[in-house]
Amino acid sequence: MNNCQKYKYQVVTINLAPFNSQSPTTLSLNKVEKEGDYFEVRLSENSLLEMVYIPQGQFIMGTPETEQGRSKDETPQHQVLIESFFVSKYPITQNQYIAVMNENPSFFKGENKPVENISWFSAQNFCQKLSALTGKQFRLLTESEWEYVCRARTETPFSFGKSITPELANYKASYGYGDGKSGQWRQETTDVDSFYANDFGLYDLHGNVWEWCQDHWHEDYDRSPCDGSAWLETSPDSEEDLPRVIRGGSWDDTAYYCRSGVRLWTLPQFKGKLIGFRVACDINEELGMRDEE
Repeated sequence: MNNCQKYKYQVVTINLAPFNSQSPTTLSLNKVEKEGDYFEVRLSENSLLEMVYIPQGQFIMGTPETEQGRSKDETPQHQVLIESFFVSKYPITQNQYIAVMNENPSFFKGENKPVENISWFSAQNFCQKLSALTGKQFRLLTESEWEYVCRARTETPFSFGKSITPELANYKASYGYGDGKSGQWRQETTDVDSFYANDFGLYDLHGNVWEWCQDHWHEDYDRSPCDGSAWLETSPDSEEDLPRVIRGGSWDDTAYYCRSGVRLWTLPQFKGKLIGFRVACDINEELGMRDEE
């Protein structure tokens, strides 16, 4: 694939022996070596942004009736076609945010931690400044793109399998999900490279920080787009007053809220230590990309 470098990563899936009164839940991990394509964007002498190639594909968006804790706003399930694009390997870090915006609003300081305390408008402003800096068009992910890259070819509640453990993500692990065990609640964000990748080679899509999406909030998927585009309202007040979608859960949320299909909303001007973002970049001739699948 032209203009891209290769990188290797480990993908993990969970095997959990169900809990019973005779024996505790036991965990084993299946690890598989994978290889992905990405390009680098130099933001400053000490800051690099890695953008991972995501292949075109179709997936079922939403959660099945059998999924524990399924909510009405995760329905109806529907098929969506996603065109190939690039997405940042990690949520935008404080180091990257400082390089572009020359400020760091985060509550939990650390250059390799995700930037948080970011409004939707601030995330949009970052994308605009990054685009101007690099000559490439950066943007927030649409909600369907976000779920596509989070699921990463899986249909289970998590990309890791039917449950999740604190060895695999940063969330409020005081409570388990399904047959998953409880464990350490870290009570703060963690470095973005602390855990394993999913099948697309992306990190931190479950937990750490919620991530802003382009889309306005809708109560369910009835009449939602099936082409990967953002679902936006056109009212005069849409920019300022209508809530936007956030995805992925955070360090302060239980495993239930970190499921691939969970969706919440908040007002675009809201800022808090639970919300960050990652960026997307569309494929164009300048990047010299082509689908090979």
